[in-house]
Amino acid sequence: MKYGQTPSQTVGPYFAYGLTPEQYGYPFRAACGPVLAEARTPGEPIVLTGRVYDGDGKPVDDAMIEILHADTRRKYLFGRCGTGADRECTFRFETVKPASTGPRSAPHIDVIVMMRGMLSHAFTRVYFDDEQEANARDEVLADVPAERRGTLIARREELPGGMVYRFDIRMQGRDETVFFDL
Repeated sequence: MKYGQTPSQTVGPYFAYGLTPEQYGYPFRAACGPVLAEARTPGEPIVLTGRVYDGDGKPVDDAMIEILHADTRRKYLFGRCGTGADRECTFRFETVKPASTGPRSAPHIDVIVMMRGMLSHAFTRVYFDDEQEANARDEVLADVPAERRGTLIARREELPGGMVYRFDIRMQGRDETVFFDL
């Protein structure tokens, strides 16, 4: 018996239960969450926060963001967070500032975005506005048209609680974030 290909589905409303349960008040924890680094993890502690906006410029309250990056030992850290846990529809990761993974690579965070209505997830990257010299030599960032590179740059803010980088993801429309095909 030969079966056909399974059809694509959108992420649907179900990921919260299995992948980001804490923020929706389910009484158990996911295997990985928004805290990637502990106090003993080497590197500069940072918070990466932002919103996901739809094509109309409205915050998306049910997107899921996954991130992956190398720490100063080049050990990879992975985290997952949904939007919508607060009234502002933000995502928030506690981690350490990533290290460069090679001579032609600036410190960056790989990002996967999943949300309702998308048949496949979207891939992007986060670079840092205080890494201008490294960003100038990054071969991936160099392939992005100069006028679009700003959509990949997180803005640094020093707050009383520590270093925060703001990175908003725009799925469509004006200032749409650059997404990569893999």
